[in-house]
Amino acid sequence: MSDEATRELTTVSAVAGGTTQVSDEVIEKIAVAAARAVPGVAELGGDVARFFNSFLDKVGLDQVGDARRGCSAHVTGDAAVVNLVLVIQAGQPVPEITGQVRARVTEAVEAYGLRVDEVNIRVDDVAMGGPAAPTP
Repeated sequence: MSDEATRELTTVSAVAGGTTQVSDEVIEKIAVAAARAVPGVAELGGDVARFFNSFLDKVGLDQVGDARRGCSAHVTGDAAVVNLVLVIQAGQPVPEITGQVRARVTEAVEAYGLRVDEVNIRVDDVAMGGPAAPTP
């Protein structure tokens, strides 16, 4: 390898300074994905959000707003506060489900290099079973 090629590679690999900002929306998407992965979480979002999502489903826009529905986050520096609104499956112990959600959300967000100061959860509803079975 020539001396010129070596100098060029060294110049290319130099680290540049600057800042990195992570938007609230990114943290919301990460938190929603983590919360949905917890068994016993039926849905995210309050009554109004679920009503509008139901309407969007009917008109063929079923993915609109789903990525962040039921979640708000605020990032300040390297720390995040996450607020979730959950619907849990009937018969599930609320403290157990919310504890698992907090742990998974914290782990998922911290994997992106941020510190999680709070995961606030409001259980808005209980899902009473699945879809009705067809009658013969």
